[in-house]
Amino acid sequence: MHYPLQVPQAKHSGKILQVNSPYDSSSVGSVDVLDASGANQALQNAADLFADKSQWLPAEQRMHILEKTATLMQERYDDLVMLAVTEGGKPLLDTRIEMTRAIDGIKSCIECMRTESGTEIPMGLNAASANRIAFTQKEARGVVLAFSAFNHPINLIIHQVAPAIATGCPVIIKPASDTPLSAFAFAALLTEAGLPDGWCQAIAIEDLDIAGNMVADKRVDFFSFIGSAKVGWMLRSRLAAGTHCALEHGGVAPVIVAEDADLNDILPLLSKGGLYHAGQVCVSVQRVFAHASIVDEVTNGLVSLAQQATIGDPTQENTDIGPLIRPREVERIDSWVQEAIDEGAQLLCGGKPLANNCYATTILLNPSPDSKVSRQEIFGPVICIYSYTDLDNAIAQANSLPYAFQASVCTKNIDTALYVSKQLAAATVMVNDHTAFRVDWMPFAGLRESGYGTGGIPYTYRDMQIEKLTVIRTSV
Repeated sequence: MHYPLQVPQAKHSGKILQVNSPYDSSSVGSVDVLDASGANQALQNAADLFADKSQWLPAEQRMHILEKTATLMQERYDDLVMLAVTEGGKPLLDTRIEMTRAIDGIKSCIECMRTESGTEIPMGLNAASANRIAFTQKEARGVVLAFSAFNHPINLIIHQVAPAIATGCPVIIKPASDTPLSAFAFAALLTEAGLPDGWCQAIAIEDLDIAGNMVADKRVDFFSFIGSAKVGWMLRSRLAAGTHCALEHGGVAPVIVAEDADLNDILPLLSKGGLYHAGQVCVSVQRVFAHASIVDEVTNGLVSLAQQATIGDPTQENTDIGPLIRPREVERIDSWVQEAIDEGAQLLCGGKPLANNCYATTILLNPSPDSKVSRQEIFGPVICIYSYTDLDNAIAQANSLPYAFQASVCTKNIDTALYVSKQLAAATVMVNDHTAFRVDWMPFAGLRESGYGTGGIPYTYRDMQIEKLTVIRTSV
């Protein structure tokens, strides 16, 4: 499967990005690549569309395009699922869930269009505001440039592109180079559903310098980034004056397990939250702080669940955990695990690379607070367990990092739940659930170095608009 350029008037650079399966390196597809001239053309196409208000798409047309796109995705559900599985390596069952979420995300954008509106601003409250009527209306912010990550190759694209279409913003989407096919497929579906040329341009580019120059371009009105903190903050520093942005980075998600937690209920959830998609999730369970009185039960339970997981070919129905996205990630994760063991962690299971870019599900007990696995996002199938006796000390350790995203507390005591929830440095705290829970209409925000702004369909929809005020002075 090959996707040609989706940038009107751009010339082919002569280069093609080949996409291979992370599991067996087989060819999955390819896309045409833009050079600097093509990237400039994409920006100019979007800027020209937005500058000419006669070309703006009315809300009824945008809504029809999204409705038709959702229908097309449902009709081609199995093909889109398999495309995402083979390019990204997320197992079949989990990718089906992602695809269902993606379709629902489009429907959420439609609901935003139906329900979000401007407001009346009170006038006539004093002499200065007499004989005036004022109201706001929502209007597209402008050109959206979106860089996306590999780990959810269709749903992340929906979160960045669909709100742009709903708001009437021309959007340029640059998916991760490991997983561009789902994004190109989605852009093609939008075109098939009636979106005119230029309103959604999926791109693959030659090098990082071109990407950086696009971000810095003054024609960009809103920059959406999903990826590593190091890259995200660097790109934000390059934005032109006036460009708005939203950054979604990762975390090192903590879970506080109190001595009264229902372990039969919570351990399967923590295992899923830590090992799902081989741990390649920005809010994956990574640090579990278990009270000393139950730490043996927690470790034994998580080890048993980790060892039961089926690791292998993501296209098979019974596979629980697929490969890492690329070989160097396997090497990095293994080096972090071995370093943690050298620094005093107890290896309870796993701790070794497997065939086909897979890594054994790994449980570590009491790594050093200074080990990389305790301080940085591992983005692999590794869960660290720490024994504690003092709740406040556990909370302090959970809060000690420059990252804060989603966290969790497990307890039967409402006072404990509310206390820990209040004390944890996190944008979201789950009670008796894993840290990776998400529905696409809830706020999804990283704090500290974990991000900037708030994700989630309705929140992105609002970010991509301005609220324009009109004040009418009357004679009555």
